[in-house]
Amino acid sequence: MAKTLIFILLLLSHFSHAQSPYPQDYFRAPLDITIVLSGTFAELRSNHFHSGLDIKTQQRQGLKVYTAAQGYVSRIKISHWGYGKALYITHPNGYTTVYAHLQKFAPKIEAYIKKQQYKKENFEIEVFPSLEALKIEPNEIIAFSGNTGGSGGPHLHFEIRDKSERPINPMLFGIDVKDTRLPNIKAVFAYPIDNNSHVNQINGAIKLRLIPQESGIYIAENITAFGKIGFGIITYDQQDLAANKNGVSKIQSFYNGSKNFEIDFKRFSFSETKHLNRLIDYAYFKKNKARIQKLFVESNNPLSLYKNVHEYGYVTAEDSTSSVYKIRVNDYKGNESWVTIPITGKRGDSIISKPIEATDHFIHADQSISLEQNNISVSIPKNTFYDDFYMDFKAENDTLKLHEPNIPVQKYFTIKFDISSYNKKDKDKLFIARVLGFKNKIAYTPTTKIGDIISSRTKNLGTYTLATDIEPPKIKPINFQDGKWLSKYRYLKLKISDDVSGIKNYRATINGKWILMEYDAKRNTLIHDFNDNIITDTKNNLKIIVTDNVGNSSTFETVFYRK
Repeated sequence: MAKTLIFILLLLSHFSHAQSPYPQDYFRAPLDITIVLSGTFAELRSNHFHSGLDIKTQQRQGLKVYTAAQGYVSRIKISHWGYGKALYITHPNGYTTVYAHLQKFAPKIEAYIKKQQYKKENFEIEVFPSLEALKIEPNEIIAFSGNTGGSGGPHLHFEIRDKSERPINPMLFGIDVKDTRLPNIKAVFAYPIDNNSHVNQINGAIKLRLIPQESGIYIAENITAFGKIGFGIITYDQQDLAANKNGVSKIQSFYNGSKNFEIDFKRFSFSETKHLNRLIDYAYFKKNKARIQKLFVESNNPLSLYKNVHEYGYVTAEDSTSSVYKIRVNDYKGNESWVTIPITGKRGDSIISKPIEATDHFIHADQSISLEQNNISVSIPKNTFYDDFYMDFKAENDTLKLHEPNIPVQKYFTIKFDISSYNKKDKDKLFIARVLGFKNKIAYTPTTKIGDIISSRTKNLGTYTLATDIEPPKIKPINFQDGKWLSKYRYLKLKISDDVSGIKNYRATINGKWILMEYDAKRNTLIHDFNDNIITDTKNNLKIIVTDNVGNSSTFETVFYRK
């Protein structure tokens, strides 16, 4: 009997694996520690879905990173921001794994990429090695974990991509994370969809009162509604070993017992990731810094994450009826939470409508438009926005007010300033800046000058102005001074900064020969590793030139000695 039971269990296990379209025993975890996540796959981030797992590295750098499987290094990319130091390994089964925010690569990979950096005389680099150049064996150490690029703290970003470069949840391949906790439901909202619909006598989005029950059950207040309505939810998941509020795996909704909506966060393409802003209530996010996921599919929403959607996820509340709307939220481990929303259908007599703020400029989303006032113009391609709306446009005193930044933008549009009234000396130091926050802090926006026209391409509505930068960058040594002996030092360190337009580029030479200096943009540091073995002379003349985004430059020169 016992042998029969074991056989049945083995058979069921084999059958379960056979049903998965993803190999379960092919990829290993990239770290030799318990996997604890600070970020989950397809988690909602600013303007994109998170494309991998963020694995905690015990608040430190330098942990050994192992290849998930045999393969070859197909891409290496080093950036000041973004993924920082990133490694891509393609495997015989067609998948590619990605390892990002690395501190450094394994010795053979480090030697390969540094050779390319010295050849191109650039720290930022992207190369695509041949299949034979950097073969990787199973369980080989390929790198060490770090905090490079746009990372907010030490961790390893890990991805698995298919042949079409689409990221897939690594947990679908058997990467295991302990999780017995139920998803948390923070808030639920109801949305009247057209002018004839309403919820609780209001023709505008309203937050519903939630009453938590036991074991992941939530009951919302009974609502009265009429017409076409939709719902939205703020939800997150937490695993057993971390307090991070991470993304969930799946959300479904049911109307009177029938499924009418589902979104499954298991795979997406990079070409669609920007449309996260169509999934969420973008205006609410910009005001409240919380993301409501809309459980309905509006027009111009090309996301592939939806399935089993009936009537675009909307429901229709009819007069003198009683209905029930339910939401199920799942994490990857199958833990689930439920929300029940009782609905009484009732046509209202006195409806409170949201006022429409009309302006002189009505934007048709499917049409291009050009706006011009005084010395400022804006060119907007068609399909830059998802919806039609009234735009607030005002241009005066070299400042452009282009609506509030509460509407999602799909495409770049162009802002132009005519600077013919400025003298030549001032023109050279002008740039377009975005005005941010209550303190009106300015932020450089990539600027192009052609004759008397200064322009910038952007994806952000808001306030823009012309700004001037006449201050050169600052350069300061950190661990040495002029005339010092550095024979016992491993690194040469300096700090560079620019207070207005920001650093554009830098170049460092010793005795006239280019040297690699790694730039940590978060800490404004330049670091040279003497183990590069570029420096062979005893007396060394170091020269560093740093240029900001409008062309101001500073030169730092010193002499140091080394045996």
